[in-house]
Amino acid sequence: MARAEPPAATFERRVLRSAAEHHYLRVRLELPDGGARPSVAQFKQLVVSALRELHGEVGAALPVDVLTYEEKTLSAILRVVSSGLVKLWSALTLLGFYQNRRCAFRVLQEYIIRVQRGVSAENSWQIVRRYSDFDLLNNSLQISTLSLPLPPKKLIGNMEREFIAERQKGLQAYLDVITTHHILSNCELVKKFLDPNSYSVNYTEIALQHVSMFFRSEPKWEVVEPLKDIGWRIRKKYFLMKIKNQPKERLMLSWADPGPDKYLSDKDLQYAVKLLSSCSHPYIYKITFATANESSALVIRPFSEKGTLKDLIYKAKPKDPFLKKYCNPKKIQGLELQQIKTYGRQILEVLKFLHEKGFPYGHLHSANVMLDGDTCKLLDLENSLLGLPSFYRSYFSQFRKINTLEGVDVHCFGHLLYEMTYGRPPDTIPVDSFPPAPSVFVVSVLESILTCEAMKNGMPTVSRLLQMPLFSDVLLTNSEKPQFKIPTKLKEALKTSKECIEKRLTEEQKLIHQHRRLTRAQSHHGSEEEKKKRKILARKKSKRSAYESGEEHSAKYSNSNNSAGSGASSPLTSPSSPTPPSTAGIKFTASDLLPIPFNTLF
Repeated sequence: MARAEPPAATFERRVLRSAAEHHYLRVRLELPDGGARPSVAQFKQLVVSALRELHGEVGAALPVDVLTYEEKTLSAILRVVSSGLVKLWSALTLLGFYQNRRCAFRVLQEYIIRVQRGVSAENSWQIVRRYSDFDLLNNSLQISTLSLPLPPKKLIGNMEREFIAERQKGLQAYLDVITTHHILSNCELVKKFLDPNSYSVNYTEIALQHVSMFFRSEPKWEVVEPLKDIGWRIRKKYFLMKIKNQPKERLMLSWADPGPDKYLSDKDLQYAVKLLSSCSHPYIYKITFATANESSALVIRPFSEKGTLKDLIYKAKPKDPFLKKYCNPKKIQGLELQQIKTYGRQILEVLKFLHEKGFPYGHLHSANVMLDGDTCKLLDLENSLLGLPSFYRSYFSQFRKINTLEGVDVHCFGHLLYEMTYGRPPDTIPVDSFPPAPSVFVVSVLESILTCEAMKNGMPTVSRLLQMPLFSDVLLTNSEKPQFKIPTKLKEALKTSKECIEKRLTEEQKLIHQHRRLTRAQSHHGSEEEKKKRKILARKKSKRSAYESGEEHSAKYSNSNNSAGSGASSPLTSPSSPTPPSTAGIKFTASDLLPIPFNTLF
């Protein structure tokens, strides 16, 4: 009689909501009258007293643990069984006195954010932020007029677990938006929010101190007003100036300290910065005065009411803050074709001049091009001497073929040309397709710089761009003869500095490339398709092992029978199918009130 087959094994996946055994609360005791601060034992007794006062002896018996306590801030992390959360919360909220002194408990909802700078996990840290901190940051960023996805406030039910989980997702999405926005991610507000330790210094005060020391030896200058936040750099400050005997003439002073690519010696740096005022070129903005010491540089130029090329494109006021001017333009409109051709040719001519002089630049963008009538003039030549990072570094550091300063300048020129053409920066780099342009020749130049193919093959040279149809027929009417005499010894120092800058860029690109390969491999290895393949291979390997062990067992059994003289061989036994492992229900629980981790690259 055939035996009945056992029923097939069944597996059930169960999702249990709110199944956490404990809740965690961060609380702070507020004592308006000051006085002695309670110790951790007294703090615990105060919590028990609050429970007894509202819920009697039964409430006082509720198991509550004080996990951490900071006597300086009177803040603590409490752990309570989930069933007692409401009792504890209500007892703390209604408590009004401690040792005959007025007091109040505040239950804090905080989020732990893990921040990483660059590709190295070692260069990471954690910060703690409340929703009110996010709200304060968002209010400060409203000057950009961007619509940012901050989750809305909720007055009732804002401590429910489901709401906290949704808010966490919303805040993560908010962080993703501001850290991937090119201008927002570089602004002081965001950097201070994510890295308060590194950006706690008031650079405006430092700049004023240095400027005041300079004025002691140069009393003819006078500060009219600080030009607050008109640039994107945190450590570069601007001031509106005047000469005392020429009160109507306005000048602009810029102050900056050295950056990570400062490879000139202090002596060479001071000499090179002072030499800038002797540079004469029709497409370089004139420097009135320049000086430097071992810790910073100070440059004075005429102030232009018309502003920069970026101000023209975005129809912005030069004195407005950078976030207000350029984050969200009211009207997106590119320049006329003739302007694109003329401005592009002028900028390429000055880049060629600097490269031939062996002077590194690497800081081209539309806000570094001043407009003087119909003429474009390059700004901030001192940036490369000071070793400051480029505005577009986060873009070209992704591509290993952009590994020279000429290649960097050409790549930056591609961004500038796109902005002149379409009135806005490209959405992504590389650019897959280009919107309709005033001329096919414009698209041809953009394709040679900003496409994926261009990133793989390398940038064209400045000379090659000048020969392209878009610029080759432009007639330049300016007859001013360029002059910029650089002594041989300084040329050698500039050459060495340029090589060091390019070497650091290459090393950074190599690390990014390795990190990208590792990330792709991990993503591929963890994909559902790969998991299925590994399961199938494991199953086949298991069957093969079972089959081989069955054959070995049969052979041994046959040999033993033969040696016993039975003369008969036993048939091979088929391996039994592997038994599926038994599994318990998988529990998914929402995060406790504290902590809630985020991840963001910075």
